[in-house]
Amino acid sequence: MELGAPINLLRKFFENGDERWAVIGGIALLAHGIERATFDLDIVVTSETQPKLIEFLEERGYETLYRSTGYSNHHHHEVALGRLDVMYVEPATAEQIFLGCQPRSIGDGCTLDVPKPEHLAAMKVRAIKNDPSRKLQDLADIRQLANLPEADRGKIRGYFEELGLDSLLQEIDQ
Repeated sequence: MELGAPINLLRKFFENGDERWAVIGGIALLAHGIERATFDLDIVVTSETQPKLIEFLEERGYETLYRSTGYSNHHHHEVALGRLDVMYVEPATAEQIFLGCQPRSIGDGCTLDVPKPEHLAAMKVRAIKNDPSRKLQDLADIRQLANLPEADRGKIRGYFEELGLDSLLQEIDQ
């Protein structure tokens, strides 16, 4: 996936404000050295950013495919801009995520903030809770994240327990 055009567009939006953002999803996994095919760009921002970001994207030709308090999905007819998925988190959660972010290479000489493995795993655990059809792919990703040397496996286990998904823990321990 070519990231230059959507990344540059997002940088224009975020350069003038105090809002932070980070890359999540398949691109973040790649930045952590986990091979994963991906065809979109996923980012995380604070929930307060949602109205301004969606307005900005729509003014630049993105069509909003779905919008809720926690997520929005956008598609641009220009292939170079492609699909953009956004996760919106409350300010306290955002602060934890952004404090743990590290700049990482995402290819093509581009470096962006990427959350810690356990924060990415937490997002995937929540995704499984919200949409059980995601279980197979997200568990595979969580297993790889948990096996990274820098990952806090205890925190990852805690996210499963917090959301009542303890029965899935055996699948990440394999």
